[in-house]
Amino acid sequence: MRLNRGARGRRRRSRAAPSRWRVVLCVLIACVLSLPAGAAGATAMGDSVSPPTDLVADRAASAQRPAASDHGAQWMWPVADPAVSAPYAAPPTRYAAGHRGIDLTATAGAPLIAPDGATVRFAGMVVDRPVLTLDHGGGVLSSFEPASSDFPVGSRVARGEVVGVVASGGHCGTACVHVGVRMNGEYVSPMLFFGRVPPAILLPLGGG
Repeated sequence: MRLNRGARGRRRRSRAAPSRWRVVLCVLIACVLSLPAGAAGATAMGDSVSPPTDLVADRAASAQRPAASDHGAQWMWPVADPAVSAPYAAPPTRYAAGHRGIDLTATAGAPLIAPDGATVRFAGMVVDRPVLTLDHGGGVLSSFEPASSDFPVGSRVARGEVVGVVASGGHCGTACVHVGVRMNGEYVSPMLFFGRVPPAILLPLGGG
């Protein structure tokens, strides 16, 4: 009789054990279902809920890219058969000496065309030379000097439209036109906006 009673007790305990596991399993399932959507997967994988670092990097890089052209292409050159006589040279500091643009070979009276669609921001004299400034939108401005234009401020000009002529004055005199580009108030290399790279002109040493 004692053996029979012991066997019956073991059978009762073996039947009770699965019941307790069922309770524990049900509690775990209820806890998982109570989590917000997506939180269970993130917790299981150890992921963060902050934005992906790749997305943050892409946004930062986009802020540094030049504004897109109206035509989805690089700008046109402002003069025919351009050649660079002086390249862009970024100054070491904001107010230090440098060459905040490029010089393109051109003669006084040569037509000057808009490199892309824009609005005339300024047309007039600055110290000793006439200057033309175009606003391309998105914080991008292009400037040309010496350049004379009859377009009033606020005029809308199209890509490739003749907006003035190369004039004389400034460091270019009558042999070139200086092209500068600003993005959000800061000068950048105009070569970021133009298509092919024109040939460079080697100047004699000492100006002789």
